[in-house]
Amino acid sequence: MLSFIIHPCTIDHLNQYGAIHTAAFSGEPWNDDWSLENSTIHIRELLEHQQHYGLECLVNGEVVGFILGTSMLFHYGRTFEINDLAVAPKYQRKGIASRLLEQCLTDLKEQGIVGFHLITAREGALPAFYEKFGFKKEERVMLMGTE
Repeated sequence: MLSFIIHPCTIDHLNQYGAIHTAAFSGEPWNDDWSLENSTIHIRELLEHQQHYGLECLVNGEVVGFILGTSMLFHYGRTFEINDLAVAPKYQRKGIASRLLEQCLTDLKEQGIVGFHLITAREGALPAFYEKFGFKKEERVMLMGTE
């Protein structure tokens, strides 16, 4: 069994987060074309957000995964959006994402967060992964976009 430690995210590990983000989202199911530069900018923007929260996972002192998002106040209370949950490909399917998500949900519920949301792939293993933690498809809202 893999031994790992979970800590709050720190700007000091920005480059490691950027590299993990690039590698994780370049593969299945996303196959996105993230450059290291753009991943690092994306993560920096989240870390600099006033209402951010994040956790990192370390194995033998090496950052191998992270969860990062932001909260926002609505009329019914503060909600949290998980913007990124990423694990370095060679450490995927070892329980790291589950531990990061569990710790995130526990911490933020204790801080009074009333709801969580995220965007994920419609098909594949990810919907079932998030359903294990109580997430479900929204019935009352839908994601809309424009180019």
